[in-house]
Amino acid sequence: MNGDFSYEETLMIKAAWYYYMENYTQQNISKLLKISRVRVIRLLEKARQDGVISFHIRQDSDRRMQVEKELITRFGLQDVWVVPVNGQVGDLNESLAQAAAIYISDRLDKNYFINMGYGDTLSRVLNHLARRAETPINVVALTGGVNHYLPNAQSSIFNARLHLIPSPLFLSNPEMVEEIRKEDSVQRIQQMSREAAMTVVGIGSMSEDATIIKNSILTQADVLLLTMKGAVGDLLSHFIDKDGNPVESGLDNRLLSTPLEELKKMNNVIGVAGGRHKAEAIHAALWDYAKKQGIAIEGLQEPRADIHEDEES
Repeated sequence: MNGDFSYEETLMIKAAWYYYMENYTQQNISKLLKISRVRVIRLLEKARQDGVISFHIRQDSDRRMQVEKELITRFGLQDVWVVPVNGQVGDLNESLAQAAAIYISDRLDKNYFINMGYGDTLSRVLNHLARRAETPINVVALTGGVNHYLPNAQSSIFNARLHLIPSPLFLSNPEMVEEIRKEDSVQRIQQMSREAAMTVVGIGSMSEDATIIKNSILTQADVLLLTMKGAVGDLLSHFIDKDGNPVESGLDNRLLSTPLEELKKMNNVIGVAGGRHKAEAIHAALWDYAKKQGIAIEGLQEPRADIHEDEES
């Protein structure tokens, strides 16, 4: 990970913020951050010893906490972690992936099953998780496209049991998709995904850096047509408009992926995404989630560019 992000420091700052600024009890912080009360006490003590707490929180950390709190309040989210990053898209994806892997592994029991979506960042998340794990993690694929769920060249250790759909992401015709969905092995994987304790998805953009475009799964003409139809990004390769609604196209009929309605029913869904090029897609996904929670969103007509300027969530 680059030197700008330390998971332990961020966890310490969160604990200190909630304790000193929000007047949470140590027990409430324990439940909120899903860590033991003993660990909360140690984090608060370390915050005092390290000078993080001296009746103020450092300006950069304060801004990050304010952004996180604003996102939680606006969109009704359970938790938000903003990761400071620099550099190009590849560096951004790697920073997000490492931070996400630490966040997930800190909350993942050894017997849990975890659903994993498709994309470059999520492939990196999976590889980092599998390297960190002391016991094999159980990973359930939410889409076809086997290669993105396999160990990369840098993974000398890959401690994971993979439950994959043996199919490309897109097939040549809808009939093939339906036949594969009828297979007993695929239906078992779909059932496992409904029971998994945690679900991790990416949020794709319509830029030329999108995995689905870089890997030539879709052509520039496909992307242009989707953009003309109002698409701003995708979830599990289902394209959505600025309000988070599905964009109708012939591509969905050839796509082997978990339907968005199924995704909304899954446990503990974690979105991993960042970058200016994804601001509109992230906003659309959050907008749709907020609507489903019955949250008033009249004041959210445009994505906040300043939230994405120096930090990514």
